[in-house]
Amino acid sequence: MLQNHRSFILRFLAVCLTASLSCAFGTDAVPGQRVFYTGHSFHMFVPGMIESMVKTTDIQGHKLVGQQGIGGSRVIQHWQVPDEKNNAKQALMGGKVDVFTMAPHLLIPDEGITNFVRLGLEHNANMRFLVQASWYPFDLPAPVQGQTDRRIKDNAQRDNAKIEDLQAAVDGWRTQLEAQAAALNQQHGKACVFIVPVGDAVVKLRAMVVAGEFPGITKQSALFRDPIGHGQGQIMALAAYCNFAAIYRMSPVGHIAPERSINAAQHAILQKIAWDIVSKYPQAGVK
Repeated sequence: MLQNHRSFILRFLAVCLTASLSCAFGTDAVPGQRVFYTGHSFHMFVPGMIESMVKTTDIQGHKLVGQQGIGGSRVIQHWQVPDEKNNAKQALMGGKVDVFTMAPHLLIPDEGITNFVRLGLEHNANMRFLVQASWYPFDLPAPVQGQTDRRIKDNAQRDNAKIEDLQAAVDGWRTQLEAQAAALNQQHGKACVFIVPVGDAVVKLRAMVVAGEFPGITKQSALFRDPIGHGQGQIMALAAYCNFAAIYRMSPVGHIAPERSINAAQHAILQKIAWDIVSKYPQAGVK
């Protein structure tokens, strides 16, 4: 009888301890992802920002596996890094990655995307690949023969940019990425390649600036550092919020990216833009 009584008490205490842990950590904790980032200067500020954001969430088990940045790069350039120095390939071959990001340049399709998807799935059949559809460098595409070159040569020229022209440029680039992603998903028989529509979010932000709806910024040029399009803090945080939403399929609202140049009101708007754009875009994979 005494032994049975002790056994009952132990089982009771175990149940109480489990219940206490559930209350302490929450039953809605989001499973962490092991993430590897590749890209260029329109993307490689994202990892650090997301690391800080994750610490403000209930995400359990998140890991920054690594990152590989090459200025102005296409994805194929990351693939062509010698194997002994290629941290991206090594991480994929070790089966250590759940989410792998890529940031293509203008030439699409990009064989690097195809190669990394194939290699990654060989070692982790359940992983996801996120391709950032960035904002357009110099605002607009290079002209075809006989057309006037409308690309900006000075950052101040952005103040006269028409939102519909900016959106058309982003649409054209993103459409090419969508075609490659769709072909790869069909080839592998499942949805594994997704697109992060950062360019659309940036155009939305610029439209709000033009309309006087973004506090503290009155000119489009104030969002950028140079004619190429390297972003100030607002652009960087917006890109991070979009990538966070795609990686974790949850809203970034309430989880601040560490950027001192942005005030609380601006952060709230940027988070809302990111979630509205990403969650409503089917190819981002956020339901």
